[in-house]
Amino acid sequence: MNGHALGKMFYAAMVCVFVIFLTTSAFAQGRGRGVGGGRGSGNSGGPPPSVGVDRGLGNASSRSNGRSDEGLMTASERSKGRSDAGHERARLASDNLRNADRELREHPGVADALRVNANDLRAGYQTALLTNPELKFGHYVAATRLEQNLGTRFPNVTRQAILERLATGDSIGQALQDLGLGSDEAKAAKKQAERDIKAAKNK
Repeated sequence: MNGHALGKMFYAAMVCVFVIFLTTSAFAQGRGRGVGGGRGSGNSGGPPPSVGVDRGLGNASSRSNGRSDEGLMTASERSKGRSDAGHERARLASDNLRNADRELREHPGVADALRVNANDLRAGYQTALLTNPELKFGHYVAATRLEQNLGTRFPNVTRQAILERLATGDSIGQALQDLGLGSDEAKAAKKQAERDIKAAKNK
């Protein structure tokens, strides 16, 4: 084979290599565009990878200089305060009702003296605890007896009226005076109710 023929073969081989190189390069560039910049890519037409649906919450604290965090914390603390208060009221009512049950077991004569059965007396007291969880059973019994002793002469003196004043912090004596009794009358009525209840317990 002469030199001219070898030259042609070498030229043809170089052309083939060049064509293969161009084809390979173009294919690689096409794949790169499909992954990084096409419509199906993660970055095409959307927010940066670090930005998502919770970016408002994530940035709220920094944009408000911590005010959003304080607001959430304050709301939580306020809610907890209401919850704690509710639990305390329920605990007080439960303790007082338990004490009432013990009183009724140990002194069944109290219900008899008030001319009611023990179940009705307990149920009425339990209802009163819904309004005033701090109400003692002894005060409920006293208010009941005072209505029985004074209701005829002083129509304003009812158990409910006395309980409403006790719920505001008044004593039984103050409640009676608010309902129309004089100071001495209130003291005498209170002592009489206490004697009646004591006698009923001793039966």
